[in-house]
Amino acid sequence: MTPFTDYPEQLPFGTTQPVFAAFAKPAATPLTATQKLLLMLGVVLFDWLFWQEGGGVNVLLFTIFVVAAQVALLPRHAAVRRSGCFWLTVGGSLLSGAMVAVYGSTAAGLACVASVLLMLGYVNQPHLKLVLYALLTAASSVAQAGPRVLRGVRAPRNTGAGMRRGWFYGRLFLVPLVILGAFHFLFAVANPVYRDLSSRAFEWLGEWLVRLLPDISLGHLLFLALGFVVMAGVLVAVPVHFYADHESRFGEFVRRQRDRVASFGVRRPDFSWKTAGALDLRKEFIAAVAVFGLVNLLLLVVNAIDVNWLWFGFVPEPGFDLAQFVHEGTYVLILSILLAMGIVLWFFRRNLNFYAPGLPWLRWGATVWVLQNAVLATSVGLRNYYYILHSGLAYKRIGVCFFLLLTLFGLVTVLLKIWQRRSAYSLIRLNSLAVYAVLLLLAAGNWESWIARYNLQSRFRRMDIGFLLDMPGRALPTLVARRALLDQAVELSAENEYGTTVTISAAQAQQQLDAAVSQWLGHYRAQSDWQGRTYADWQTHRALRDWKPRPQAF
Repeated sequence: MTPFTDYPEQLPFGTTQPVFAAFAKPAATPLTATQKLLLMLGVVLFDWLFWQEGGGVNVLLFTIFVVAAQVALLPRHAAVRRSGCFWLTVGGSLLSGAMVAVYGSTAAGLACVASVLLMLGYVNQPHLKLVLYALLTAASSVAQAGPRVLRGVRAPRNTGAGMRRGWFYGRLFLVPLVILGAFHFLFAVANPVYRDLSSRAFEWLGEWLVRLLPDISLGHLLFLALGFVVMAGVLVAVPVHFYADHESRFGEFVRRQRDRVASFGVRRPDFSWKTAGALDLRKEFIAAVAVFGLVNLLLLVVNAIDVNWLWFGFVPEPGFDLAQFVHEGTYVLILSILLAMGIVLWFFRRNLNFYAPGLPWLRWGATVWVLQNAVLATSVGLRNYYYILHSGLAYKRIGVCFFLLLTLFGLVTVLLKIWQRRSAYSLIRLNSLAVYAVLLLLAAGNWESWIARYNLQSRFRRMDIGFLLDMPGRALPTLVARRALLDQAVELSAENEYGTTVTISAAQAQQQLDAAVSQWLGHYRAQSDWQGRTYADWQTHRALRDWKPRPQAF
């Protein structure tokens, strides 16, 4: 048991605590002296690192503090110390936090938040395996930690009745104020008139607080409250057993089911009269063989066409709409692959795994179908490759590549299910870990610089300079170094103020590039604090410090 975990009262055997039962009346959670010290240090550190700052070195430092606090508070013989998933998420948290400090990308920030939440989920329930359940467990615990810590706060001793009464009513009205804030946010999003009126009211309140407390604003107070909620969620683990109990019902392998039949040898015998007979294994086997046989023949034709058309010497004809060819074909083929995986899971979900007379035929038929889907996924990858080859890189095209990697991994796990009788739970567990690994890979890439370096080549007739200029500033040194290619491009495009893609001249593209560089340098030099800066920003500033705008031709 961990010293920072508040265990609920013992429940009767066979019952499960509801997920959000503690929200009705959260119990008080007493804090140890170490927790109180770390809570205060954490709030101060959160405010110092993130107040009016972006994501950069501050994310790495805060992640190190959170990981160190979790490891330090764990008992020496805690079960979570022997959990491979826990140490995986610890490494993922530090890696993604470092990538935020290096690149500051959105993917790295998302990976860092997900890794920290996963780590908190595994600390809460060390026996969890599913990534999704670990995330939900952590989210439920973090949502309950703040109110529980506040309920444990007591008024100072040896104070008068008025002080104790004020303390009581202050705690009493805290939850209504939080609910009021949530509804205010919803109404402000839905009603622009209400949003303007409330903004003016908050501005007046902020000015009044500035006159009352010159160094503290209303926004700063709310930010400190956010820091308290975050640190309470990090340091106090409220046990959430719902997802762990639900996961404990599943196994890694399919078991033969002998239940609900007319026999006393099963747990739940069923002697009721059935007017419609259930589909027995032989009929289900015949249906599976028919599906696998017919779809294998159909998929063989499709794959033969793709292999003959795409795999060897594909050259798009003049006027061929490659974008439509890739977008429509890719999405439909990916949907067909996912549908095929679902059908295999359906037929191999229960006792058909143990049907000895026809199991070899069924396994080989399903295996051929899975392998043909792998060929189809390769054809989808070739479509995406040809699109990149003729049109350049983009975020979605990179995303399709990683999605296809996940699809191929998923097909391998389907083969494991066919030949090793793996359960659907096992497949979800393995594929969710693969998704987490891909998220870490996306966090570790300097994608914007690579996109700019690849797209700025003389072989491309059309360049989307607006897309390149909309990317983060770390891509600007590549754009400046290869700006001469803009004058050689046949067609340059960008979006106007109405969101419509229009063709622009080379001179306009050069002006937009100079404006983007000037704006980025001004923003960087105006940023006096180091907390929100990244290594990529520092490199970009070094590369652009001697930059001068190109003289305009008259």
